[in-house]
Amino acid sequence: MRRSAGVLALGIALASIPGPAGAAAPAPAGAAPALATPLFSLRRVPALLSRVVAETHLRSDLDRIMTDPVYGPARDRSCLVVGDPGGGTVHYARQPALGLIPASTFKLLTASAALAQLGADTRFTTSVRAGAPPADGAVGDLYLVGGGDPLLSTAEFASDGGYLGQPRLSTSIEALADKVVGAGVRRVGRLLGDESRYDTERLVPSWNPRYIANFDISPLSALVVNKSFTSENPPAVATSPAAHAAGVLATLLRARGVTVGDTGTGKAPAGAPQVASIDSAPLSEVVAETLQNSDNMAAEMLVKEMGTRPGVPGSTAAGLAVVADRLRQMAGVSAEEVAAIDGSGLDRGDKVSCSVLQRVVAGAPPALAAGLPVAGRNGTLFRRFLGTPAAGRVWAKTGSLEGVAGLSGFVTGQGNRNVSFSLLLNDLPTAAAGAALQDRVVNVLAAFPRAPSADELGPKAVTSG
Repeated sequence: MRRSAGVLALGIALASIPGPAGAAAPAPAGAAPALATPLFSLRRVPALLSRVVAETHLRSDLDRIMTDPVYGPARDRSCLVVGDPGGGTVHYARQPALGLIPASTFKLLTASAALAQLGADTRFTTSVRAGAPPADGAVGDLYLVGGGDPLLSTAEFASDGGYLGQPRLSTSIEALADKVVGAGVRRVGRLLGDESRYDTERLVPSWNPRYIANFDISPLSALVVNKSFTSENPPAVATSPAAHAAGVLATLLRARGVTVGDTGTGKAPAGAPQVASIDSAPLSEVVAETLQNSDNMAAEMLVKEMGTRPGVPGSTAAGLAVVADRLRQMAGVSAEEVAAIDGSGLDRGDKVSCSVLQRVVAGAPPALAAGLPVAGRNGTLFRRFLGTPAAGRVWAKTGSLEGVAGLSGFVTGQGNRNVSFSLLLNDLPTAAAGAALQDRVVNVLAAFPRAPSADELGPKAVTSG
């Protein structure tokens, strides 16, 4: 009787652990395959008991962290979900449906929607067109036509234009200048930047002006070179991205012996012949760069690109409608579950729950997962978790605003066991408090599953003396 009662108690404990979402219904009688080990055999007990112990440890450890009084109001304004990649078992959930400010973790939603809407192999094309065919190396008006490439830049800017000075992926505007020269152009009357692919709304109206002053974001456009930076010391950006881009190309052409007159902005005439063009890296790599550097401008340009239609310039509003539709299709996210003001997470009016983030991350396409920063190695995590067991075992998107911290991605735990997780914290007393809580959560996940192995729990062979 005692043994039977123990097995029954273990069965009840196991029943409390959630199973995979969408699990298939039981097969009809007589259709089930024969089991190598009977369902109620005690040979199964060690493995099941090990799972129960690991889940219990995980819940206890995470509850202790998430309710620690040191975090003040953030204890009630936080959420955390931990599960298996692919959307299977949920191991832990605290306030999963609570809508919170996501900061830059919102870029996961934008990137996932962009990959679905545009395709991982899509490239952004920047072209140079002439108002009339070149004659004897001379053209009147030459147009630099933006195709929404957020990574168009000079080699100098790319060398240290990433997060905290890391090198960044770029589309070389020097290479485009070489192609123009290679096409035989020697004299240009005017060089004009064409940004007509997107609308001319430079900024989301509700953004905090400090984001502009701190260069967290620059004026938006379909034609941007070097994020429109005109000076590094002191930092300054151009108010007209298209005019700035045309000026950069003009400088490069002059350095290559081409005579160039005035620069400015203008729309290329319909059917204007193409002189040269350059393509970006595939969208999969552009997305990776956006996530690695938490590139606000790139995220906003992806949103506008998703809203572009033939004859209709891309806009933030149109793009966000596409993001919402794609999230519904891919992860079953309803309109009521997300409040989206922008695509980068800069706006404090953005609201997302850990449940939504977790569904997007758990079902992430390979290009999204591969593009996440890796702890202690690159991107926004390259100085995080150094010298800890989590280094190289966490790949996740960070998020940070005043009083807000977020982290969402994957952790490789014990025995190469992967889990996906989404953590949002609002109303934090300090930025350091948010980083400390993230560290504690990640360290627990890196130790999961923490329990004796099935072999350690199983019966031991007895040998006679």
